Amino acid sequence: MSKSTQKQQLPKVRYFIVLVIFAGMFSAMLVRAAYLQIIDPEYLVSEGEARHIRVREQAVPRAMIVDRNGTPLAVSTPVDSIWAHPQTVLDDGHSWGYLSQALGFEVAELTRKLGDARSRQFLYLKRHLSPVEAQQVMSLKVPGIHIQREYRRYYPTAAVAAHVIGFTNIDDQGQEGLELAFNEQLTGAPGRTRVMQDRVGHIVEYVEQLSPPRAGRELRLSLDMRIQYLAYRSLHAAFKYHKAESASLVALDAKTGEILAMVNAPDFNPNNRAERVNHRVRNRAITDAFEPGSTIKPVTVAMALQRGLIDSETQFDTSPGRLLVGRNSINDTSDYGVLNAEGVVVKSSNVGAAKIAFLVEHGALLEPLLRLGFGSLTEVKLPGEQRGIVPVNREKWHDIEHATLSYGHGFTATTLQLAQAYTTFANRGLMLSPTILPRTNAAGSPVFKSSVIDQMVPMLEKVTSDKGTAPLARVDSYRVAGKTGTVERLVEGRYAKDSYISVFAGFAPVNNPDIVMVVVVHDPRGEDYFGGAVAAPIFSSVMKGALRLRNVNPEVEEQLWVMADEGVMHEQ
Repeated sequence: MSKSTQKQQLPKVRYFIVLVIFAGMFSAMLVRAAYLQIIDPEYLVSEGEARHIRVREQAVPRAMIVDRNGTPLAVSTPVDSIWAHPQTVLDDGHSWGYLSQALGFEVAELTRKLGDARSRQFLYLKRHLSPVEAQQVMSLKVPGIHIQREYRRYYPTAAVAAHVIGFTNIDDQGQEGLELAFNEQLTGAPGRTRVMQDRVGHIVEYVEQLSPPRAGRELRLSLDMRIQYLAYRSLHAAFKYHKAESASLVALDAKTGEILAMVNAPDFNPNNRAERVNHRVRNRAITDAFEPGSTIKPVTVAMALQRGLIDSETQFDTSPGRLLVGRNSINDTSDYGVLNAEGVVVKSSNVGAAKIAFLVEHGALLEPLLRLGFGSLTEVKLPGEQRGIVPVNREKWHDIEHATLSYGHGFTATTLQLAQAYTTFANRGLMLSPTILPRTNAAGSPVFKSSVIDQMVPMLEKVTSDKGTAPLARVDSYRVAGKTGTVERLVEGRYAKDSYISVFAGFAPVNNPDIVMVVVVHDPRGEDYFGGAVAAPIFSSVMKGALRLRNVNPEVEEQLWVMADEGVMHEQ
């Protein structure tokens, strides 16, 4: 074959080879297409769904929190959030000026947000707008901008119950208080729906409901907002008047242990996120532990009565108002002379309490304190609750440590713990654990014999007589029992001489106790700082209104208190 003939056949061979290659490729494509569409179509379906099928959640409103009478304390209101498909919005940049204005952004800020999220499918632009504000944004009809229904927590009582209720974050999850403690119950579960959407996120078709939405369960509390309002108003008025650092009040149902009111100062409005700062949101009634001071003297006397070491008429010489214990001095505010056990409580004698303590072995006072719940968490289980400190592991006791424990020094407690302890005096020796949930029946824990409490209650009632430390705690037409406390504050490990904690713990009415209440004021500034002058009037004001709100029958038409020379109180 000549060279010319070979050259003529070469293009035909090349053409044939190329034709075979293309034919093979085309056949392979046909075979592959047939396989994917006829034999194994699931792959294409799954790939299509991966691009266009999405699972959307249906938000459900958080369940309400209400007080014992059904008053709303926390509700969820519908709001709308604006989100974007960044790439689509970036492709439509001519609308940014109107869009940024409607969202309250600068154009440069909106540009940065979208640019940083260019590769994402979902970007929140602004959350929790009112429906009217959201519709103004959507009316611009900017491609890639979408709306999503959410819910925002609203607290109708604002600051009044804020420390107890707590608050949620922007995702409606509990962060503090009962919102956190009962988050799972309140939240429920969102519904899940499979939808088909186009490339920019518009829903084309609802495919199926995967799971229906499940609403949370309403939380009903033991709080009585009528008493809560009253306590809030009285406590805050005194807090401001005395220029105090902080204050707390807890009121319990004396028969069930239910928390009727729990108030703190300073306060915060949970509807305003800017006010949710640490020192204001703390529920001081359960987080701030302090030395309870003279409010513990009734426990010391009751312990000695229960052991049969004294009776109500056992006398103690407290002269000259000072007792030397080693190199330390225990002092009274005055020289009370010879006092019986009742006088030790009524006059609040540190010397008398110390002498009672020396009738028992070192550390023996810990037993009733621990049984009263000091050093342990209550059953309320509110977030942030503190145990307080009780020196249970002390290997060696010094006389002064043993003595000071008798009048409430050397250990710490919270306002709620002290209220829990005083339910023992209101229930003839049975201590009731506090609860924030409604309770109809309560099984108390025995701490003291009923015969001991029968002796203690008259002593506590006489504390509010004219010769006691708390005449300002009295309530018109009702008999009141309780005990004051005035404690030097511990500052950097030392007792400050110009900073005090003022306390009053008590209950009323005496003949059939209905409410146990504790008031604590930290660092009142001014002429008054004694518990009987600062905390007792708050107790009186709140107790008076609370008893009437609860329709407790008055005990007497008018109460006049006179103390005879021998120290016995008569009612006229």
